[in-house]
Amino acid sequence: MKFEVRAFPPRAAWALEQAGVHPLLARLLAARGVQSAEELDESLARLLPPAQLAGAQAAAALLADAIAAQRKICFVADYDCDGATACAVGIRGLRLLGAAHLDYLVPDRVTDGYGLTAPIAERVARRGAQVLITVDNGIASAQGVAAARAAGLQVLVTDHHLPGGELPAADVIVNPNQPGCGFASKSLAGVGVMFYVLLSLRAELRARGVHSETTQPRLDTLLPLVALGTVADVVRLDANNRRLIAQGLKRIRAGHMSAGLAALLAVAGREPGKAGSLDFGFALGPRINAAGRLADMGLGIELLLTDDAARAGELARTLDGINRERRLIEDGMREQALRIAENLCEAAAAPPPALSVFDPGFHEGVVGVVAARLKDKLHRPAFVFAASGAPGHERELKGSGRSIEGFHLRDALDLIAKRHPGVLLRFGGHAMAAGCTIERTQLDTFSQALEQVAAEWLDAATLTRRLATDGPLPPEYLRPDVADMLAAPVWGQGFAAPVFNQELEVLGQRLVGEKHLALKLRHHGQPVDGIWFGRTDPLPAQAHLAFRLEADDWQGARRVRLVVQAIGD
Repeated sequence: MKFEVRAFPPRAAWALEQAGVHPLLARLLAARGVQSAEELDESLARLLPPAQLAGAQAAAALLADAIAAQRKICFVADYDCDGATACAVGIRGLRLLGAAHLDYLVPDRVTDGYGLTAPIAERVARRGAQVLITVDNGIASAQGVAAARAAGLQVLVTDHHLPGGELPAADVIVNPNQPGCGFASKSLAGVGVMFYVLLSLRAELRARGVHSETTQPRLDTLLPLVALGTVADVVRLDANNRRLIAQGLKRIRAGHMSAGLAALLAVAGREPGKAGSLDFGFALGPRINAAGRLADMGLGIELLLTDDAARAGELARTLDGINRERRLIEDGMREQALRIAENLCEAAAAPPPALSVFDPGFHEGVVGVVAARLKDKLHRPAFVFAASGAPGHERELKGSGRSIEGFHLRDALDLIAKRHPGVLLRFGGHAMAAGCTIERTQLDTFSQALEQVAAEWLDAATLTRRLATDGPLPPEYLRPDVADMLAAPVWGQGFAAPVFNQELEVLGQRLVGEKHLALKLRHHGQPVDGIWFGRTDPLPAQAHLAFRLEADDWQGARRVRLVVQAIGD
């Protein structure tokens, strides 16, 4: 592992210090592109205005008309946490704004596949809906949208994924990544897009005289769900997304959240008053996602919609159990995938620049998680495939891929589709995560094609594992109050939490919980505890370590510990 210390513009750091930001935090923020204290203003007034989001005003008019005519509205959701929260935000928000007839449908990962398909559109029509809203999907569903409109449905597509060559012929499309949209936050999650549609709808209802500034419902009650979906979808945390998350966390810490979120925090053993974005990403999000991977995402959406604390507790415990099952399946798949990948590396003269792994025993609901683990372990773009369980599609493989910096996964799939027509039956996704479906007989062709693109796009420098760090931690900052200060901002994808690196003396080490390394370290002469989660191999007496600073409560005393992330070459 090579550590690369982030550079920071001294002028920006100085400007932040002059605005009252702590010197250490000012340097860290400047290194992440923050240039002024205004960017740190997390108030709702600083959110980008909804009018800048293409299609939002047209969507508001469509929905205002539907509410006035008491039309039945049906959401078609996605089966991940972003889709589930977007569906819940949409239904809760429309209820607040006066809609009375609301329904939702979640495609089954195995039998339906991804997105709005023609059969799903027909099911929505049979349920008596007149308006169909997609959340976190739909931008690639030209056939499904056409089928819905042919069945007499009005169609509103809300999505954030990159569009393909053909936009669906929906009545309205709201997607910051659609051509011609000038919205500055292209990283808005699906739940964020839905929230913005609701903001536009509320403004439209004010303009129509349905509500006034004083009588309009408060949509900020939805922000905890917006924050959860945004973090869980691992979108880039630009300033706008950070404001949405900070506002959601503020409400959760004050005890203002839905019964479902409270129940999820309880089963995960997390305190609402101390909730942070890591809790969304590693505790709540995985439990919601587990429903879509192994069971029915309807369970997750019901949890997010219920106001009954007893029912919420029951659903949260069910999701916790499903997540435990998911972890067991994932552990077995990860070990098998690593064995296959290591065999591929051994069989080649040099490790391939990209990996494609398949085993008949793999579960398609967990391939994305395992691809992420494989990518992290080997620092290569990785696809993991499982046999399709959909009736009539037994000859197909469904794959999920995860990528490294410098390799745009969806663009790579697009190039493969052009070079090898017919190999990819379906594909879509983002730069860092994508999915595809292929015929089982085409696995070797796909694997070779992916390796070829990776060989062209990646070089030795890109394939070298690197970790961006913030350099050494000055000894005067080894304090609990500094750790608390560093934990306060919203960190995440594209706005990484501070990681320091330096040579440390290893005074002692022992295994805890059979898979974690508890450490006694010396930092500039000061003894300090450390922990390396998931590490079992012992460290040398002197080690160049990358670590996060964390405050730890132990036996009534508050102290710091170093959470080790990596060891340098």
